[in-house]
Amino acid sequence: MPHIHEKLDFVSDTFVVNGDAVLLRIHDKHKIWLPPGGHIELDEDPAQAAVREVREEVGLDVTLLGASQSFTDGTHDLIVPRFVNRHRVSDTHEHVSFVYFARSDSRTFVEGETEKSDGIRWFTKDELDDPQYGIRENVRYYAKAALEAAGQ
Repeated sequence: MPHIHEKLDFVSDTFVVNGDAVLLRIHDKHKIWLPPGGHIELDEDPAQAAVREVREEVGLDVTLLGASQSFTDGTHDLIVPRFVNRHRVSDTHEHVSFVYFARSDSRTFVEGETEKSDGIRWFTKDELDDPQYGIRENVRYYAKAALEAAGQ
């Protein structure tokens, strides 16, 4: 999706857990290990974007960790992200990221048709710290927190 604003965009990232592992992919542009994620479309909320991006990028159906409530007047609560951060993606552009945790019943992923990756892999807690992967500190932190939240 194109950027909504030239200086700042809102995105959702989803750390998907299955058993004792969390899914990461090498981002097609930045060439670093990140969770599935991307821009929030104008017609969706952050939780909907989180689920959609996982499906588009790795072909998994997931259930976000957290609860929401619907009311008879049409109001519905959104699942609260586990973290929200702001980070620079270039000298002139930043993202506000809603970080979600989710579960998948399957480890069988399928690379997305529009966003190719140089790698998709399930990481155990110990593998997240392995220097050969060069996983960034914040990604390791969120991934470990997702494993813990999912009971791993």
